[in-house]
Amino acid sequence: MKFPDTLVTGILVRRYKRFLADIELDSGEIVVAHCANPGAMTGLNTPGFKVWLAPNRNPKAKLDWRWELVQVNGYLIGINTAHPNAIVAEAINAGKIDDLKGYESLRREVKYGQNSRIDILLESPGRPPCYVEIKNVHLRRPEGKHPTAAEFPDSVTKRGTKHLNEMANMVGNGARAVMFYLVQRSDCDHFRLAADIDRVYAETFSVAKARGVEAICYVCDLTETGINVNHTIPIIVGDAAS
Repeated sequence: MKFPDTLVTGILVRRYKRFLADIELDSGEIVVAHCANPGAMTGLNTPGFKVWLAPNRNPKAKLDWRWELVQVNGYLIGINTAHPNAIVAEAINAGKIDDLKGYESLRREVKYGQNSRIDILLESPGRPPCYVEIKNVHLRRPEGKHPTAAEFPDSVTKRGTKHLNEMANMVGNGARAVMFYLVQRSDCDHFRLAADIDRVYAETFSVAKARGVEAICYVCDLTETGINVNHTIPIIVGDAAS
């Protein structure tokens, strides 16, 4: 996924009300940018961090800027949770995801289950449909128990728990279901569930996996011009790789 516009750099002044951030541009002007991220953004919203903004081209947008990247310890991290679906769809279409090759059609935002929409539905004649639920991952806790791990979620996610149950139900109906965790950073070597943040989600994940839901995790290559899927990393539940 390439950014359609050249990004502009600045310094984070503060992030507040979840979806707003004050940014000091290199010119010294302070602007308000849209923060497309409802999570806690632990370790990413520290005042003084260097950030990258994109101009908002949507004429209906209330703000002129959108926060895209932040730099932490020399690494770029994508904070925009609106991008993962497009990033993964692009990678699947390009044949970069081995586990999801061989399907003839890819549809996005398809209704299923109890008033839900699946991020990606893959279909081919003679094969069970494949439901792909994508979760954005950007949490890493260097001072925590697993300092090199990418973790999810970074806050309690009742919606995420609902999705796990919906996916398990699809498997029960004869479909294939895959949880796709997309890490918008490149400084992690494995993935874990943050059970201390959301115990219910972690427990529901284990139940869904036992019911046949698959899980894969990929990290991204991030630059000032775009974000692309790079390579897979292992998922570790407890002390065992999945």
